[in-house]
Amino acid sequence: MSAAAEAVRAIWRDGTGRIGLVLVVLVLLFSLAGPALIPWDPNRLDVLHRFSGPSAAHWLGTDHLGRDMLARLADGGQLALEVSILTIAVALLAGTAAGVAAGFAPPGLERVILVVFDVVSSFPGLLLALAVVALLGPGLDKVVLVIALTMVPHFGRVARAQTLGVRNSAFLEAERALGAGPVRIVLVHVLPNILGPLLVLASMDIPVVITVEAGLSFLGVGIPPPRASWGALLHDGYNNLARSTWPVALAAVALCAATLGFTLFGEALRDAVDPRLRGPAA
Repeated sequence: MSAAAEAVRAIWRDGTGRIGLVLVVLVLLFSLAGPALIPWDPNRLDVLHRFSGPSAAHWLGTDHLGRDMLARLADGGQLALEVSILTIAVALLAGTAAGVAAGFAPPGLERVILVVFDVVSSFPGLLLALAVVALLGPGLDKVVLVIALTMVPHFGRVARAQTLGVRNSAFLEAERALGAGPVRIVLVHVLPNILGPLLVLASMDIPVVITVEAGLSFLGVGIPPPRASWGALLHDGYNNLARSTWPVALAAVALCAATLGFTLFGEALRDAVDPRLRGPAA
């Protein structure tokens, strides 16, 4: 049995992991297949049916402009996954490169890299993202880069710690004795041995990215219209809460389901990959 299949079985045997896995699968199916299967356009206006409740014409009702909420929730889920995957990929690549470099660098350069990590981490992530996005303007690319910047130290420190653990291993000494260069040692031997914990960390950071992106969009400095970010749906629903509670309730449920599912799934995956990281028993 493959390591991936064994990890899935371990997650399923865990009670909270099973809940997280089910929620993650539902969110993925809804977000990836929903926009293609749902017959309504998420940006089509129907002002004559604003704030309508669930009906045959709109299964989950409409928002303040008469746009179909089911279609907009699916579009928002697709956007959340898009931002999460791009952000985690950028942060993982940059953080791993910096962490491995710090692990092999001379003490002076290593201290410089760690100081940069500390400086970036000293700013609250959401406030730093707000400041940079307010300076550069909203946009998908800017949101991805800003959130990724706040996460680079997170991955960098883990990559450095893992690199220090394998840097002086016997098999690396043997490779050096056989004439292997630094590039080959890093790409062929170091990265495969440190990638597992980094991927687990990446899965646990997905709900963080979803939450930060929703927060930026709620404040109006995230993904600009017409994309239907869950944070923007919450903002629009909150502003019209006296007229209808459906939009804000549906957006809140979608956001909670995604963040809870990925959080429980990430924690179960962490325990499945390395049971030593499991918290103390209750």
